[in-house]
Amino acid sequence: LPFLSLPSSMHLIQVDSVQRWMDDLKLMTDCECMCILQSKPISIEKDEQNELILSSQHSTCDNLQLLLKRAWIISTELTRIAQKLEKNRWQRVHSMTVRVNCHVRSMINEYNMFTRNSSEEMHQFEKLVIEKCSEFTAFTERCVQTEDEQALKSMKSCINETLTTVAQHFGQLIELVLTHEAQNLLRQIELSDNVYITESAVSSLFSLTQEGAHLCRIIAKEGGVAALFKICRQDCFRCLYPQTLRTLASICCVEEGMHQLEKADGILCLADILTDNTHSEATHAEAAAVIAQITSPHLTFTQHLSSFLENMEEIVTALVKLCQEASSGEVFLLASAALANITFFDTMACEILLQLNAMKILLAACSDKHIVDTPYSRDQVVTILANMSILDQCASEIIQGNGVQLLMEMLFERSSSGHSAEVAACERVQQKAAVTLARLSRDPEVADAAIKLSCIPRLVKLCRSPTERNNSDSVLVACLAALRRLAAMSPDGLEDSDFQQLVKPRLVDSFLLCTNMEESFV
Repeated sequence: LPFLSLPSSMHLIQVDSVQRWMDDLKLMTDCECMCILQSKPISIEKDEQNELILSSQHSTCDNLQLLLKRAWIISTELTRIAQKLEKNRWQRVHSMTVRVNCHVRSMINEYNMFTRNSSEEMHQFEKLVIEKCSEFTAFTERCVQTEDEQALKSMKSCINETLTTVAQHFGQLIELVLTHEAQNLLRQIELSDNVYITESAVSSLFSLTQEGAHLCRIIAKEGGVAALFKICRQDCFRCLYPQTLRTLASICCVEEGMHQLEKADGILCLADILTDNTHSEATHAEAAAVIAQITSPHLTFTQHLSSFLENMEEIVTALVKLCQEASSGEVFLLASAALANITFFDTMACEILLQLNAMKILLAACSDKHIVDTPYSRDQVVTILANMSILDQCASEIIQGNGVQLLMEMLFERSSSGHSAEVAACERVQQKAAVTLARLSRDPEVADAAIKLSCIPRLVKLCRSPTERNNSDSVLVACLAALRRLAAMSPDGLEDSDFQQLVKPRLVDSFLLCTNMEESFV
């Protein structure tokens, strides 16, 4: 098991293996040099320093990226040491321990070259980690020199204990380093009234949020949300609003960020930005992205939504307008995603959307291939339609906007790239289109329109052919439900075999029959 979970590993693992080796080569060769020199520094001229030292970067963000990479390598090495220790490969354990020792010293030296205002606590921790690494190296060296199997067996538990201690101290040091750097960036934001300095700090903060949830928690804990909303309340920083809001959306992926947003009265600030027509479309789009993040139905914490309900009507109104006036697919995607999420947690949102003619606006947008240009956008639109379809008044809006035709087209949604994310989006579009048809077909006029557009044969095809639905069980269940609703309205529209297998049995029996069908079944 890994001793330290570092977010940067998420990115590193996805890199081509040769490129990864090239990136790590500098770190590894530095380390081997340090082993030979027993961590003694080389005296070099100042003008040569930038060529030889790993941390010769200009920005704090670049330096932190390198530090995180070094930390990830150390964490990986510690895990490998534990694996070799389990197999009693003492020589290998010792050589890897020496390498970790050098990596740790190098990382600390590199960090101290670019950091500022290091706390006494951090210096103490650095000293402690170096001491523990030295003890660990000395311990493993004794094991290599010992040939007594019984003695080695008794030393093994002590080495395991020492290894765990080193990993824990190292993890705490990294936590301190990241916290310190987040504090420095936030201090810059708090104290500066210079646009360029603030922009640089926000940019660095955003880069840190991309390293994973753990860094987002640190930033939130250190007051990052309040500092960023402070920027969004100052007119002199208007040009920084989009970048600042993007950073806020990233931080609010964690619960700590949500709590801080509530404390900072962030939803009111977002509502003000969305309803202020003097802001740019980019600012409105990024504000919509924050709304989409904090209203995600996948979140398990919803305490912040009480204040959201107070501002919901004006937020929904602004988002519908943004959908209507969107100049690009990306802007439409962000605004429609926010609306889709809002419709999940309150039926009042659906009623507001109906009053605002949102159905007509969304259906019209779908006919513009420059605006609704991906399965992801269609997923948001059909989510809104599915949630609105619980309202009886929705049926007439669908008919007037040629919505049944759109739903029929969505049943044919296929991925053009084959990427897993896009394939999953296509499945969601098919499933929600079938759900919407099933709900709306309680209205005879909608059912009649669906039957005339040959929805029944398409639903039968989706039920019987696993490849048509990409083997998705959720699409199958939704299609069976829609088929049964339409069959109730028009029994003559089905062949007898389809009726006997897909409509007449219990839904679970039809489901089991379809999931066990071979592709050649006709």
